[in-house]
Amino acid sequence: MRYTRITVNTNQMGGVPCLRGLRIPVATVVDMVADGMSFDEILKAYPDLQQEDIREALRYAAEAVRERELPLVKVA
Repeated sequence: MRYTRITVNTNQMGGVPCLRGLRIPVATVVDMVADGMSFDEILKAYPDLQQEDIREALRYAAEAVRERELPLVKVA
């Protein structure tokens, strides 16, 4: 999958994935969604973002998790 809105620049934000060259990390947006914020609330907090930025951040995060095994708690 190709991501057109995710950028990585070693000279910006320590090289973490950001949205469209802005200083808004993908992880920040994903955390906001996880905390229950609506797209409208996120866009109000970050007016430079667009709805498609949020969607692509979620797709990027899903792909990142798909590529790894994470330790899970065993349910008894």
